[in-house]
Amino acid sequence: MRVLISPSYGSSGSRRHWADTVEREIEFARPQYATLLTPDQRDLLSMLHPEGSARFWGATESHDKKMADVARGDIVLFTGQNMVRAVGEVGAIFRNSAFADELWPPQPGETSWRTVYSLLDLSPVEYPYDRLNATLGYRPAHNFPGQMVVRGDKARAVLEEFMITSGTELSSIEASSPSDVVAWDAVRLAALEEKRTHTATFERTRRLVIVERRESELVSEFKQYLSAQGRKAERFYCPAGITDIYLDDPVDAELIEAKSKPTHYHIRQALGQLLDYAPHCPHPVRRLTGLFPNVPAISDIQLLHRYGIDVIHRKVPGVFQRLSAPDERRNLMRQVWSR
Repeated sequence: MRVLISPSYGSSGSRRHWADTVEREIEFARPQYATLLTPDQRDLLSMLHPEGSARFWGATESHDKKMADVARGDIVLFTGQNMVRAVGEVGAIFRNSAFADELWPPQPGETSWRTVYSLLDLSPVEYPYDRLNATLGYRPAHNFPGQMVVRGDKARAVLEEFMITSGTELSSIEASSPSDVVAWDAVRLAALEEKRTHTATFERTRRLVIVERRESELVSEFKQYLSAQGRKAERFYCPAGITDIYLDDPVDAELIEAKSKPTHYHIRQALGQLLDYAPHCPHPVRRLTGLFPNVPAISDIQLLHRYGIDVIHRKVPGVFQRLSAPDERRNLMRQVWSR
């Protein structure tokens, strides 16, 4: 898995390209585009975008080497104005100068693009540079002036920090188990990434999933809190979805669902998701817990406690408090949680 960091809002040329091929879809089957594509490129685009249109982005020839191993399912962070403005998932990727010039006619003094890739999905976000810089180990003032491709542990760290999961990755997991059978061996452990879909102004076409910013920041803060205690946060994939936080322990496994607000609506969401995921835990779950940025209302705490579910809330930045459900209620409800 690779993460591309692509400036797209800074220069007038980038903003023009964005308006031309990202804010609107390109009907690549039209003759003005189709005749410039090779048969293999047309077939690949048609397979990934059967509706006959797609959003496109790319890179100049000077980036050929760094783009050589970029593949379908890789993640793109579109940057500009001191933040990550959108997250996309790479679809078809190829080199085609003529097609690129048709998409982005070069202006006097501009360099033509050569690498072209379609976007399987796109979601607007607002991630400040300082958070991305901290994740990558860069100085706080770094402003990502040019195209980057991040690989290996650094790429995984970015996906973990911002809780991003590609639709391609999810599809490969689902394909490994029958859709109508809850298979124990279909459960996959994974690093913390993400699950819920971000509200978008773009029409969503695939299944790229990104957690809401405040929620991902809460999870990141709680991970640091756990790490200071020597505990490692994981997640697992299962037929019911993708969990937020899983503390893997054969004796005391815990499943935690994070929410950005402690409202009654969010409390009910956490309750439903915890009960849905619990039967699929790799080890029999001993605790279910809702994680919130502030202490919920007493009635909502009582609602979760009724089902044996603990509440963890932030007391001050970096410090959290657990409000445990009564032991007798938790012991009773474990029979319901289990598969």
